[in-house]
Amino acid sequence: MDFYYSHGENARLVCRHFCISPQTFYRWKRRYNWERLESLEERSRRPHKLRRPTAALALVQAVLAVREANPRWGKDKLAPLLREAGWEVSNSMVGRTMRRLREQGRLVEAPRGRLPVRRRSYPRPYAIRKPKGYQVTRPGDLIQVDTLDLRPLPGVVLKHFTARDTVSRWDVLEIASRATAVTASRFLDTLQRRAPFLIKAIQVDGGSEFQAEFERECQKRGILLFVLPPRSPKLNGRVERAHRTHREEFYEVADLDWTVAEIRPHLLTWEQVYNTVRPHQALGYKTPWQVVCEHRQRQTG
Repeated sequence: MDFYYSHGENARLVCRHFCISPQTFYRWKRRYNWERLESLEERSRRPHKLRRPTAALALVQAVLAVREANPRWGKDKLAPLLREAGWEVSNSMVGRTMRRLREQGRLVEAPRGRLPVRRRSYPRPYAIRKPKGYQVTRPGDLIQVDTLDLRPLPGVVLKHFTARDTVSRWDVLEIASRATAVTASRFLDTLQRRAPFLIKAIQVDGGSEFQAEFERECQKRGILLFVLPPRSPKLNGRVERAHRTHREEFYEVADLDWTVAEIRPHLLTWEQVYNTVRPHQALGYKTPWQVVCEHRQRQTG
């Protein structure tokens, strides 16, 4: 207001200077009293006229009784029961009545979580949690492996395997009709054959396909196997992001017949393009193959 009166009472100039609308300025100007600066304080925006409860006391008691008899039911389920009992109520009226009962402390919600759900855990003879001090500095130090469900057509379900090296972003891909421990163990052969580096450790989630035969194969080959804690896919974020890339840049644009035999050669071609041709923003627009070569040169040099 001082700026307004010291600049020739130019309202538009004030609005431009303080980046406010004319409506806002004139509202404050009408309220301004230079003798009472509290006139510029925020005021309550509560409506002058409030809607009064229309539910009769007997109806309130009926809502309370039926809600206490069914403590997990909401207004949409309780309203039909009340109408069957002869009450003329809408779903909204039941909801408002329940809210007032809660505010008054007459309706107390039943506590949740009395029976914690515990999933049965199976012992892992070889897999462990990744140690905090485990160092990942070279390609092959840690490979994240995961599966992706593909449902391109009704009744067609395929399983896509991705193994991603966390350092070089080198990906090895495979398609299968099922994701079992046997197919996952076979994927180890594919991974070791196509990866241009020695695989030191693999990280997987708790899926059944990464247990049993897969776990025994990792132990047999001397590959460390790290398993993620429950409900923590973010710890496998590199391979999760790879799934999105392969879905968007291959499966959604390729002309496929959606059979394993048809997809495999096309997927292998895409894998080669992804690793040797496609620039990666996370790698400074280098390819995974270039990163692998740079690490080799540093080791030999």
